[in-house]
Amino acid sequence: MVHYRIAPLDEHAHLFEVTLTLSQPQSLQVLSLPVWIPGSYMVREFSRHLGAITARQGGRELACRQTEKNRWEVACQGPAALELSYRVYAFDTSVRTAYLDAQRAFFNPTSLCLRAHGFEDAEHRIELSGWAPQWRVATAMPERGPGLYCEQSYEAMADHPFELGEFWSGSFEAGGAVHELVVSGQLPVADLQRLLQDTQRICQAQLHFWHGAKPTAPMQRYVFMLNCIEEGYGGLEHRASTALLASRRDLPRLGQPEVSDGYLKLLGLISHEYFHTWNVKRLRPRDFAQLDFDRENYTELLWLFEGFTSYYDELMLVRAGLLDEARYLKLMAAHISQVLASPGRLQHSLAQSSLEAWTKYYRPDENTLNAVVSYYSKGALLALALDLSLRSQDQAPSSLDELMRQLWAQCPDRLVQEADVLAAVGTLGSAALAEQVRQWVHGTDDLPLPALLERMGLRWSHEAMPLAQQWGLRVSEEGGALRVKNVLHGGAALQAGLHAGDEIVACNGWRVRKLDDLPLTLQGQAPSQLRLSVARDQRMLELTLQLPSAVATASAPVTLSVSDKATTRAQKLRRAWLGA
Repeated sequence: MVHYRIAPLDEHAHLFEVTLTLSQPQSLQVLSLPVWIPGSYMVREFSRHLGAITARQGGRELACRQTEKNRWEVACQGPAALELSYRVYAFDTSVRTAYLDAQRAFFNPTSLCLRAHGFEDAEHRIELSGWAPQWRVATAMPERGPGLYCEQSYEAMADHPFELGEFWSGSFEAGGAVHELVVSGQLPVADLQRLLQDTQRICQAQLHFWHGAKPTAPMQRYVFMLNCIEEGYGGLEHRASTALLASRRDLPRLGQPEVSDGYLKLLGLISHEYFHTWNVKRLRPRDFAQLDFDRENYTELLWLFEGFTSYYDELMLVRAGLLDEARYLKLMAAHISQVLASPGRLQHSLAQSSLEAWTKYYRPDENTLNAVVSYYSKGALLALALDLSLRSQDQAPSSLDELMRQLWAQCPDRLVQEADVLAAVGTLGSAALAEQVRQWVHGTDDLPLPALLERMGLRWSHEAMPLAQQWGLRVSEEGGALRVKNVLHGGAALQAGLHAGDEIVACNGWRVRKLDDLPLTLQGQAPSQLRLSVARDQRMLELTLQLPSAVATASAPVTLSVSDKATTRAQKLRRAWLGA
């Protein structure tokens, strides 16, 4: 049995105190702390926040020798229980690590709990000790007694975050399971009952999606842990819970029935993480059958597990009656426009993007737009293309819904490989469609979305391209300075010699502070070039930007609307697809 006692050492210094007890240690006991947390594909080096480790056995202090960045060894003397104590610094408000102050505590076991090698499949217990009596605890980890929680392995324990404090909570039943919503940091005007009701509608829609009209949830209890801060956004899925982060301004407000853009974004986040209850926490890549906490775990399937989840998160809001068709099409158009505006989509396949998430997606820089495609964004568009392809077949129409349920029902141990997906596409569609999907995953061509959306009775059109996009730029306009954030391949800005980080000080001899100032310097004529005064590393440069004679529209922002020429069949297909 592996026992952790977790206590607050100093809330103002953000220090946890952890005591790990092994009842029967090995003669040379090896311990390590994970370098990553499942669901967030980046090596984060949690061990950098650990203080010195003290080891004791039978009342005697033993040496604890560090052998690697996240690994330690203790030479034990006999079978007596081994006790290790250490401090952990916790001042990260993200959903991935740990946080402690006088108002709130949060932690993932991967940030606090050393893994005892050789005991990974033993019973693991977490005891909470020394906390303020008025503080409450939220976690989906099974409770063995007051302040004592138990799981059957290290990996199972690692999948349970903890929230502690004086938070608000509410609950509802769905699919035979109790669902609890915990909220901390909210403004007094937040309408949390409405948030609870809307969350229930999302859960019911997804349970119906996976399990039919009378669903039974795959867990007995589920906990949503929402932390509200001034600015922030994120979520991390777990087997029976999720940790969520949002701006407190995005919560619904008492007496305001409209759905703001911020609240819609929050509902989409809730929908996304809950969909992961099935898609990645239970139905998962075969590559993740046995997780290795000490190094990267690779798969080429994140387009399926994150991208398809991203497709369904907002679609489920439509089906739950929380998002209407017009607003959904506007959101979809924005997602499409985002992908089309990224030159990296023509360089980087979805399979590569998935495999290289560890070094590229989670480590963006000024060149990311040119080199990387998001397995979230383009993966969602692949899901859209596949769904519409299946639905619009002349013979035996099907859907991506059916494909997902088929994978759930038929994959042994619910471990998925690409071949399983392609086989399901072949069964529900055709061999030709399966080959097309394979090319979409491993190729870099744009997806045939205009024609597929037309089959749903939708019209695809392009808006006027913004000035920055015409010139191949991304800029910021903060503090009265116009700075270059990204220079896109194939654009006029690259040819002019602009760099990321440059400040555009003047154009044609006129001082400029924002991008809209540049056309004001043209004096009514239609010039072929601009003279830019640029500050770079304390130097002033004069650059010439040749204006493009024609602007390609393929990557211009997209607008989607219902066609007034849609056939009866197209209208029927669209209604079945949206399912509102």
